Amino acid sequence: MKTVKEVMTAHPVSVTLLDNIYEVAVKMRDNGTGFIPVVDSADGATLIGVITDRDLVIRGYADKHSGSTAVETVMSREVISVPESASVEEAAELMASAQIRRIPVTQDKKLTGIVSLGDLAVKRVFADEAAEALHDISQQQLH
Repeated sequence: MKTVKEVMTAHPVSVTLLDNIYEVAVKMRDNGTGFIPVVDSADGATLIGVITDRDLVIRGYADKHSGSTAVETVMSREVISVPESASVEEAAELMASAQIRRIPVTQDKKLTGIVSLGDLAVKRVFADEAAEALHDISQQQLH
């Protein structure tokens, strides 16, 4: 059984509370992602939140916040994450039940990577789990 550590994207781009939402948007653009973890500025690794492109739009720009608005204003603090030792199946089930497409990977509360449905699907062995998770997410969002 493979673990998420084996399929995750290691060393993901992140921001701290010292950054603003313009900087988050630039990092998303430059790194081709719609998901940025927020880490503690003291150690640069402890996961404290996440920001999605949707968060930027809904909580940021749609509420007429400027680009200099603090990351804290738009980030989600209630983060669902998985330990590096979690199985790929466990991660897929958690993603489906929480209706999320990406999940931070941690070791002792420190961000070590991100697993996306795409990461699961690329590994042909786990295509079924990824497809099932995406199906569950899509079905729950339709209701």
